[in-house]
Parts: sequence; structure tokens; C-alpha cells
Amino acid sequence: MSEASESRVVPGWTGRLYEDFAVGDVYYHPFGKTVTETDNQWFTLLTQNVAKTHVDAHFAEQTEFGRPLVNSTFLLALVTGQSTIDLSMNVFANLGWDEVRMPHPVFVGDTIYSRSKVLELRASASRPGVGLVTVASEGFNQDGAIVISYRRTFMVYRQGHLPAVDDVRPDESSLPDVAR
Repeated sequence: MSEASESRVVPGWTGRLYEDFAVGDVYYHPFGKTVTETDNQWFTLLTQNVAKTHVDAHFAEQTEFGRPLVNSTFLLALVTGQSTIDLSMNVFANLGWDEVRMPHPVFVGDTIYSRSKVLELRASASRPGVGLVTVASEGFNQDGAIVISYRRTFMVYRQGHLPAVDDVRPDESSLPDVAR
């Protein structure tokens, strides 16, 4: 038997479906992100946010914080993005965020981590192929201070209803042989 034939294809993480969630589950999302000045400047300018406290360091020096604050909607997008791997890789639609709070300032150089807790599950009355999931998510910095919290509701596919994607793969003969 050739060494190439001893290889096996190991499926990667494909995300959770509605039936994989349970009320009370807590997910500590695996990726952290250190916020850079570029992150803050680009996001702020991209969204046409004209608040001086994000882009004008001289102005920000005059505030009680003494330096620019990271754009709060960047944090909402970041923590939502960090949660995707555990919560909504198989999302049908995001329905919204509620009770968004920013209890602690974030500055360039802070590293943001996140976690979510499943609060509610219910089948969709109008779409039998999906279910609704409501979570409470929190972002926290390198010191453990909560910097953002919110509730989010999204629709996620149920088992047997996730759209199939054609699996296009090249021949594996171009991969090197396994070392023995």
C-alpha cells in the first residue's frame, strides 16, 4: 500500500446547528484581538463617524481619558465576529442586538476576548428549517474588565436544512508523501 493511500481526510469544524445548542451553555470564544490604531482609524473613517474622540489624539488628550477611545461600534462588530465560530457559522439571518452596553473604555493596545451564554431557544413559526437562538455576549479586556455586553438573537439552520455546497477539491496526488 502506498503511503499516500494511508492519508485520511479529516473534516474541519463546520459550526453548530440549532439542535446543538442548549439553554445555559457558555462559550468562551477562542480568539482574542489586540486593537491597533489602524483598526480604530479605519473602522471610524469607513463608517463616517466624525467623533473627535476616536480620530483626533490632540482633542482626546484634553478629555478625562487622555487618549483616543476605540470606536464602540467596532467593539460590537469585533465581539460579534469573535462569537461566530461558536454560535453563528450556520446562520440564516441575524435578527438584532438588544441591551448593548459599554461599561468600560477601550484603548489602542487593549486585547479583547469574548464569551456568550445561551439564554433562549425556540423553533421558528414561519421557517421550519431554522430555529431562533438568543444569547448574552460579553467582550472583556486583558485584565478581565467587561468592555461590552449585549443580547443577540439570530436564526440558525436546523439539522437536515443547511444548504449543501458543492465540494470542489483538487486531486491529492500533489501533496507530499507521509514521512515515516
